[in-house]
Amino acid sequence: MERRVSMADVAALSGVSGQTVSRVVNGSPRVDPGTRSRVEAAMAQLGYRPHRAARALRTGRTQTIGLLVSTLATVGNSRMLQAVADAASARGYALTVVTLCERGDVSAAFTRLVDQGVDGAVVLNEATTAARGASIPAGLRLVVVDSDPDDRFAIVQSAHADGARAAVEHLLGLGHETVWHVAGPAGSFAAAERERGWREALAAAGATVPEVIRGDWSAASGFRAGEALRSAAATAVFCANDQMALGLLRALAESGADVPGDVSVVGFDDVADASDYRPPLTTVRQDFDALGERAVARVVEAIESTTGSGIESVPCRLVVRESTGPRVG
Repeated sequence: MERRVSMADVAALSGVSGQTVSRVVNGSPRVDPGTRSRVEAAMAQLGYRPHRAARALRTGRTQTIGLLVSTLATVGNSRMLQAVADAASARGYALTVVTLCERGDVSAAFTRLVDQGVDGAVVLNEATTAARGASIPAGLRLVVVDSDPDDRFAIVQSAHADGARAAVEHLLGLGHETVWHVAGPAGSFAAAERERGWREALAAAGATVPEVIRGDWSAASGFRAGEALRSAAATAVFCANDQMALGLLRALAESGADVPGDVSVVGFDDVADASDYRPPLTTVRQDFDALGERAVARVVEAIESTTGSGIESVPCRLVVRESTGPRVG
């Protein structure tokens, strides 16, 4: 039988110690990038594959990260799942996903993750509301994506309010007297932050703050918002996500309104199809890859150093396309 390639073999080929190889295998940040590249090249050349079970016995860690999410049906959550999975794989970690069927079962979800031997977990978006009220099992390192401050875990989030302010300032700069808002669901941290940015931008400009029209992230709820916005003679609308903006665009088209001639529309997220909407959608881009990478980096840091708190914000960027234009008349 062919002998299994060992860490000692990798160390000898790359000219480093066995401890350094171990750190690379375990995804430790305490390795010089050049050294890490040399070790990874040696691993690839030799065909080295870490023995996960043996490593778990030796280190007490399984190299597995849990992901807790309320649903994978939304675009944001599915894109974050992909980003977290890619970032975990790049660091040599496996991923275990648990979804919440009900808001009240988050403690049971944490227990399931612990029973599956995860070293730490990332909690996504809407699931964070339930996580804040739940007891966290001792030793489970958590990083939460989008949350109010909490000393029990680290937080990684998009700069939602900054992105919303940029959207509103863009529309006001085109001559619109005010900007209406199709908001996300109550209880969502991201929806609340985007609404806050919208309000602050209007207040700073001395513009009227219209009544919020609340949706549920779906295109159908954006479509329903269209009737109210046409009755209000809105000329500019900021939607809290691109799916609701898509529904609104359809509602406006069916009412005979021209976009952007009669109404300018801005979304949030910059989904893959946003540039193919009719018209192509001006939107605020979330960097899902960066969010996933930072969430995984923070949870690995917490696993390896037993510490982890504070808030890290990932910038958003306004992408201007054909759905916005100067106010007419």
